Amino acid sequence: MIGTIADWRTYATARGNAAPAAASDADATAALTRASDYIMYSYVARFVSPYSVTSLNVEEATYEAANFELTTSGFFSKTFTESQLKILTGVGSVKWTPVNTGSTARAAWRSAPTSTLIDAMLAAYMPMDIGVAPWFKTIGGDYT
Repeated sequence: MIGTIADWRTYATARGNAAPAAASDADATAALTRASDYIMYSYVARFVSPYSVTSLNVEEATYEAANFELTTSGFFSKTFTESQLKILTGVGSVKWTPVNTGSTARAAWRSAPTSTLIDAMLAAYMPMDIGVAPWFKTIGGDYT
């Protein structure tokens, strides 16, 4: 597990979030464990050398992920099927269009929930992909 329950509670409270401090130790531990798994497998596993789990901001990014996990258990581990991948293409009369993912290996990863704050906290350690950081999603971008 990355970080500690005590440090997460202190981090969150300093930012006006009392939920971790109010949560039971069991719920807080479970949320921090799920958040640690998310950060390890979605970010740290792809860090460029020499960065690692001990790099600056990794612990804080884990606490940010734990905030989501405490509120919604399994927030970062939602399973999507190909037919569920859609983008909003019309606002007036809400219109969703299925995403053509083709056979890209990152299709599921690209549709998973992300946090722009966590992305920004760990961006310096991530590899570049096609000249653009792969974890940033842009309007109109095609990173297949």
